[in-house]
Amino acid sequence: MAPIAKPAARPANPRFSSGPCAKRPGWTLDALSDAALGRSHRAKLGKAKLLQAIDDTRAVLGVPADYRIGIVPASDTGAVEMAMWSLLGARPVDMLAWESFGAGWVTDVVKQLKLADARVLEAPYGSIVDFADVDFDHDVVFTWNGTTSGVRVPNGDAIPADRAGLTICDATSAAFAQDLPYDKLDVVTFSWQKVLGGEAAHGVIILSPRAVERLLTYKPAWPLPKLFRMTSGGKLSEGIFKGETINTPSMLCVEDYLDALGWAKSIGGLEGLKARANANLAEIEAFVAANDWIDFLAQDAAIRSNTSVCLTFTAPEIVALPKEQQDAFAKGVAALLEKEGVALDIGAYRDAPPGLRIWAGATVETADIAALMPWLAYAYEAQRTTLATAA
Repeated sequence: MAPIAKPAARPANPRFSSGPCAKRPGWTLDALSDAALGRSHRAKLGKAKLLQAIDDTRAVLGVPADYRIGIVPASDTGAVEMAMWSLLGARPVDMLAWESFGAGWVTDVVKQLKLADARVLEAPYGSIVDFADVDFDHDVVFTWNGTTSGVRVPNGDAIPADRAGLTICDATSAAFAQDLPYDKLDVVTFSWQKVLGGEAAHGVIILSPRAVERLLTYKPAWPLPKLFRMTSGGKLSEGIFKGETINTPSMLCVEDYLDALGWAKSIGGLEGLKARANANLAEIEAFVAANDWIDFLAQDAAIRSNTSVCLTFTAPEIVALPKEQQDAFAKGVAALLEKEGVALDIGAYRDAPPGLRIWAGATVETADIAALMPWLAYAYEAQRTTLATAA
């Protein structure tokens, strides 16, 4: 690859972090001027805003009317933990993992809950497990979109409608960018810091009628922390799903989420959000197709994420390097892009193979993705030159 000149154009917004993610286009602090600051979240105004967040979530995502939606503490992590600690143990469980967060849920179930009948199905980074191997008579826990590996489940066709077990789906980088088949999912969790670019620390949990039935008919063998309790006196704590949160939420963050949901509705709801993310992925796919030194970690386009896009360097001289040097090379590329102010926080996740991770969700402008692509080539060539000089 011959030396190339520094690109003239720059992304207008260099924020490509995979979480917290870029704010929606045009966002300013003025968007939060109506926040219920200094007011109790249990006051009429606070509860109304929390209920509006739940109702708008249902409207934008198309969540069925008989599914409950609750705002919970501790981001998506809190929502997933709440589901696992409250629901698992009633029957065997299949734990599916193809990246670091899925592997984390495996650790919790095997080492913390110590479920002896947990079966672990794993796939390497860039792949997902074969759903034909999953036993849906068991409960099943999985991530829909592998945020750290750039993969996603293509659809819910392999999940039977008449399954005996519950499906618990961590959908944090999929919600608002991909289709989620709610009839095949009993628990769906996400954080609004991802595709909608909201502020961190709040999670959302969505429960099917089957999940609610499990809550009412099954009592785990272990004590539940207060933050995980969704029942009281043998009955569902309905207030959680009407805006009465378990702990005190940030009303500033709630206002920010309401603003993001309003923007989502203004661009056509879920279809508009998906279209923006798909256009961003297409821009990266065109660049990768034109350059033989870079490729997707997810080789199969059918399972390639349109939000957390993971790339790897494939030139023979890079692939031949020891893992530590490959990692240093990739970090050098990311560091140069940050130094130039054209891409912030796009290094691969610490547990993932060396490479780059570009957030391409709906709040990112396609023009910024397009402007970034020539900079990838520039930074790669600059780092390759540095490597050759050092050798």
